[in-house]
Amino acid sequence: MGTLEMLVDLISRHAPADGIHHTSIAGVSLVRSGVPTMPMPVVYEPTLCLIAQGRKHVTAGTASYVYDAATYLVASVDIPVMGSVIEASEAAPYLCLVLDLDMTALSELALRHPAVEEKNPRPASGIVLNTTPPELLDAALRLARLLDNPGDIEALAPLIVREILYRLLTGNGNGGVRQMARADSRLRQIAKAIAWLRSHYHESCRIDAIADLAGMSRSTFHAHFKAVTAMSPLEFRSQLRLQEARRLMVAEALDAAGAGYRVGYDSPSQFSRDYVRMFGLPPGRDAVRLRGVAESVTE
Repeated sequence: MGTLEMLVDLISRHAPADGIHHTSIAGVSLVRSGVPTMPMPVVYEPTLCLIAQGRKHVTAGTASYVYDAATYLVASVDIPVMGSVIEASEAAPYLCLVLDLDMTALSELALRHPAVEEKNPRPASGIVLNTTPPELLDAALRLARLLDNPGDIEALAPLIVREILYRLLTGNGNGGVRQMARADSRLRQIAKAIAWLRSHYHESCRIDAIADLAGMSRSTFHAHFKAVTAMSPLEFRSQLRLQEARRLMVAEALDAAGAGYRVGYDSPSQFSRDYVRMFGLPPGRDAVRLRGVAESVTE
């Protein structure tokens, strides 16, 4: 049995049902889906997504990504996306190992293993796809194997996670990961602005103030923000608002007007227009549809 087949077997056993399965290894979760899924909004935080089986499609702003077992995805900043599993079946479910990226450990490794690079290069995209090398796949398999031997997790998991970070840092196409690790990089400056927007998305804000937070002029900030997220700062804020409004209508049964107001919209008509543009249906109809889907799953 090859490395990939063994990883498929491990994830299948430890994620026996569809959904996200948190594990006893800190920062590691397993994802399974036996069917293709509709596009769903989520905010990616700094993460490695390593697919063992199946295929997924992700869009962030104007950028689109399709990846499978031959490629891995790294999200270097908090970024709202629409994601859907596009290849999966009960016989061959979509299986993915997700690792939250430890920025402190990544920065320490970058200091120990520096690379010659341009000073303050243009920031890398917030989402990057790279070919999965055998060394990274092998480390992921050894990490997953610890789930069969939980007594070894405390001693060995940190070492294997560190190896994975090293592979990400030193592999081909590693510019984005390198920038994540550098406190003075443009990517880290944009990450500060993104963190502020995530905490204050419901508030009105001036772009100049957010640019000051990132230590950039307005024009430089706008260009770099779009390079990282594939959307403008206001588009980014709108996606955060609309994702939260959708959650409020489905999980807390708020009506459209109440949800729109809660996330920062003063105009119900503007909220409805933005919602339809993102999700394809008016907010009330979309919430009813999603509640129906959730109820059918639990029956």
